[in-house]
Amino acid sequence: MKRTRMFALALATVAALSGTVAMAAEHEVKMLNKGAKGVMVFEPDLIRIAPGDTVHFRATNPSHNAETVPGMLPEGAEAFAGKMNKDVSVTFTQEGVYGVKCKPHFAMGMVAAVVVGDPVNLDDAKAVKTPGKAKKVFAELLGGL
Repeated sequence: MKRTRMFALALATVAALSGTVAMAAEHEVKMLNKGAKGVMVFEPDLIRIAPGDTVHFRATNPSHNAETVPGMLPEGAEAFAGKMNKDVSVTFTQEGVYGVKCKPHFAMGMVAAVVVGDPVNLDDAKAVKTPGKAKKVFAELLGGL
């Protein structure tokens, strides 16, 4: 009888843990030469996700990458840098705002924002200096948060 209860408890624990893992979602962001908002864009350029979700940055068109903008990520979060012309998948575990850029097209405004849960570092993200059109695009993306 005791074994049966222990087995049932172990089975319930495994089922509960599997359910939380299965709840993590996957999202796709395309790197495009031309999109709905113009040239050299991430689409979508603003994405809200939950901690534990994964974003697949797709190299839909050539000559792009996706990487974090220095200083525009939550404290303790790891920066990432995808290779040129390659997809990169990132699982976001820390809450906050992550700025993402295409390195060769950063000044042209090819940027995106990933908001994971609560945007705890929003003011810090807004304070990061960015070049050219990236400044305007980030102001639009982060202004409504």
